[in-house]
Order: sequence, then C-alpha cells, then structure tokens
Amino acid sequence: MNLLTVTEVAAMLRVSKMTIYRMVHAGRLPSLRVGQSYRIPAEAAAALFGVPMQNQAG
Repeated sequence: MNLLTVTEVAAMLRVSKMTIYRMVHAGRLPSLRVGQSYRIPAEAAAALFGVPMQNQAG
C-alpha cells in the first residue's frame, strides 16, 4: 500500500493542507493515523479526485 502525507496529497491536488485535513475529519478521504499525523492511501486520493496515479517504481 502506497501511503502519502497530507502535504503530498495537497500538492498533488493543488489544494491547501487544511482542505485535506477537513476532508479526512469529515470522512470523505480515507486515512490512517500514524502517531500524530495522517497518511492517505494514494489510491484513495486518486479515486476521489480522478487524478491518474503515476507509477513510482524504481
């Protein structure tokens, strides 16, 4: 499972980090809690906004 930080998702979608946090708290964006931070599955972010995922293998 490829996990992204809130900052990475915000940059990918060109929105603020606060927008991503709001979506996480509202339940619109699945996330995992890691310590005090959140990690978002890349597939969930891509599916929600229709953004194609880039293969980051290598």
